[in-house]
Amino acid sequence: MNKKTLVLGASLKPDRYSNRAIIKLVHYNHDVVAIGLKKGEVAGIGIQTRMDGIGNIDTVTLYLNPVRQKPYYDQILNLKPERVIFNPGTENPEFYKKLKDADIKVEIACTLVLLSTNQY
Repeated sequence: MNKKTLVLGASLKPDRYSNRAIIKLVHYNHDVVAIGLKKGEVAGIGIQTRMDGIGNIDTVTLYLNPVRQKPYYDQILNLKPERVIFNPGTENPEFYKKLKDADIKVEIACTLVLLSTNQY
């Protein structure tokens, strides 16, 4: 079984990279939890609007700009993931420091590229 990934900033819109990431994660048999603004479903994964009850997360992959990330700082830190992936457009030095201080790996990369090149 693959380790669980939280897609934060999940979108129902097929042209959004978070949507494509969910589809590709499922294709590569990763367990996925998706959090977004609107409830719905992508590739059989239900998008939730709250992080309540989420646990056992290995990777958080971000699709929120730095300002929209702030309300999630503590929730992500409390999940104690192995790593947080900052996809293009989500770069956030302030959050990098908080994660590193909590011994959480920071990866500035593209989830879609990591999956496509077998580096996920």
